[in-house]
Amino acid sequence: MAMAATEIEQMIKEAFPDATVEIQDLRGDGDHYAAIVTSSAFKGKSRVQQHQMVYAALKGKMGGQLHALALTTSAPA
Repeated sequence: MAMAATEIEQMIKEAFPDATVEIQDLRGDGDHYAAIVTSSAFKGKSRVQQHQMVYAALKGKMGGQLHALALTTSAPA
């Protein structure tokens, strides 16, 4: 079952209300996405911790409804 880009964006923004989120469907199949997420919540966190925070925001959908997500995360400058 595929997942819509808008649903991914909504789940991330629920967890990180200040986030800017850009989602790109890499294959047009609803299963392979790239996301760029910028949030102040990432300040002082390692890249691994930032990615774990985003995966947690997706509430277990990763690996199920969402097959692949290439993440780029950062804190605002």
